[in-house]
Amino acid sequence: MDIQTRKIEFVQAFLKLQSEEVISQFENLLRKKSSYEIEEGKLLKPMSIKEFNKRIDQSESDFKNGKYKSTSELLKKIS
Repeated sequence: MDIQTRKIEFVQAFLKLQSEEVISQFENLLRKKSSYEIEEGKLLKPMSIKEFNKRIDQSESDFKNGKYKSTSELLKKIS
């Protein structure tokens, strides 16, 4: 199936949606994707092992220092 056909089928399915919550989720996803593409130039770049380990160390440090949010806090934020 080509991209144009997929887009048309997606739009047709989207137009049938009745849930305002689901539509809002799609809007948020589209906004996030669009802003990401603008900021990051569309492509994900793999990180080096050094950067990966640095992020792990920072995450562990943040957790030890109480700089994190629980799952329930995150769920409240997106609901």
